[in-house]
Amino acid sequence: MTAELLIFYFMAIMAVGGAVCVVLPPFGRNPLHAALALLVSFFFVAGIFVMLSAHLVAVLQILVYAGAVMVLFVFVVMLLNLKKDELKGARWTPWKVFGVGAGLVMFTKLALAVVVVTEGETPVNLAAEGFTGYGGIHDVGAALVTTYLLPFELTSILLLVAIIGAVLVARRQTGGAS
Repeated sequence: MTAELLIFYFMAIMAVGGAVCVVLPPFGRNPLHAALALLVSFFFVAGIFVMLSAHLVAVLQILVYAGAVMVLFVFVVMLLNLKKDELKGARWTPWKVFGVGAGLVMFTKLALAVVVVTEGETPVNLAAEGFTGYGGIHDVGAALVTTYLLPFELTSILLLVAIIGAVLVARRQTGGAS
């Protein structure tokens, strides 16, 4: 087993482990701890992007998700200011059962993909002609301003509305003092 494969497995296990810590106790009980576990997962996913030679996507992962989105999550957690008695114990709902089932299906598909790769078959050939600019600044930038311009702009408007809403809720809770 090569060093690169060991590093990939380590990063993948840590990314999945961080994501699992978001929802499972003891981290899942405290919203701030869950947000920090999600931050760990984001950093290891960025490391996987670096291993794929998608340096721009890795930097965007750190800036957008680990930076902006995590700041927004922590802002909302601090804004809610939940007390210990408001954090109820876990109970099973139909949506949680569905989520566990969907997670098992995804885990099964992932295990099948690992089996295919370990048997020597390569699912994707990144050295093929169509992937010469994979993860590069030019290709990502061109896709953002052409194909994905509308979703990109709608996302920015949605984030602006969410921030304005959070500020208005915070002002109402503090009595409107500025």
